[in-house]
Amino acid sequence: MKRAITMLGMILSLTLGVASFAQESAKQDMRDAGQETKQAAKDAGHATKKTAKKAGHKVKKGTHQAAEKTKEGAQKVEDKTTSQ
Repeated sequence: MKRAITMLGMILSLTLGVASFAQESAKQDMRDAGQETKQAAKDAGHATKKTAKKAGHKVKKGTHQAAEKTKEGAQKVEDKTTSQ
């Protein structure tokens, strides 16, 4: 009888120990998931900033080119009208 109680105590303590370990593991998994989500959001923000900056430069360049071409066209028209 004494042996059965001892065995029952050992089984109970092992079971509680494993349950405690599983709980800690789940807690750490949630922390890790939170950190990974945070890092993913930062990476997405940096990519958005880089893309917006690049797009802004392309728009500026395109606008400048369009202005130059408009200026050239206006100059051609002016040259044609003043030559006659």
